[in-house]
Amino acid sequence: MVKLLSDEDLVHVLPLLKGSNSVELKVTVPEDAHFDVLRTIGVDPLDARMRQVFFFDTADLTLDRSGVVVRARRIQDASADTTVKLRPVVPDELPEDLRHSGSIGIEVDMMPGGFVCSASMKGKATNDEILETARGQRRLRKLFSKEQRVFLEAHAPEGIGFENVQLLGPTFVLKQNFQPPELGRRLVAELWFIPDGSRVFELSTKCLPAETFQVAVAARAYLEGLGLDLSADPNTKTKTTLDFFAAELQSSV
Repeated sequence: MVKLLSDEDLVHVLPLLKGSNSVELKVTVPEDAHFDVLRTIGVDPLDARMRQVFFFDTADLTLDRSGVVVRARRIQDASADTTVKLRPVVPDELPEDLRHSGSIGIEVDMMPGGFVCSASMKGKATNDEILETARGQRRLRKLFSKEQRVFLEAHAPEGIGFENVQLLGPTFVLKQNFQPPELGRRLVAELWFIPDGSRVFELSTKCLPAETFQVAVAARAYLEGLGLDLSADPNTKTKTTLDFFAAELQSSV
């Protein structure tokens, strides 16, 4: 999931790990390797759980460019959720009350070529509430909790809020958890279907900050055993999805 870090990288990532709640190690599988990897790891698409993911931003991605992500997810046979995410963050620089809020999760994402620390405030919703919002039958701000609204207002660029962002989505996602015997820990496979016909396939695993480097070495050995190219890939699932829908919005103006 993550290559061995340079000394400069270590200097920057270690303080982030100390202040985080969890670490997610992830890699994007090249599109020409999707079928072979799925077959090799034995993931059956019929066992996957379907998700419908909606983002909210301006047509020129003002929030994303400011490090803010606003998302809602409908989940098959499960509770839906909403998220306001801020990245990058330095945990020690967050307000004390925010760091200890039960609704804030601080996580370091590590992938080939880099890492980023984020603070995510999650909320609860129903699948029907998100669908009603997407159809314009429900005000967007009502989908998010008061705490999430305050969090967004504190970090979004001036003049940007729930009232002047647009729907970017939905994107359909298949997600499945599995545990390869060779690795001995849970991996998550996510296959994102972008409406232009392209796909983003991500493999990830989560661990405690203290386990990061041990898990990273084991995960990297497993993935290299699959023949995966672990070089940096800029086409992450969020970036690819946002870029597609933002281009659609801009072309419709």
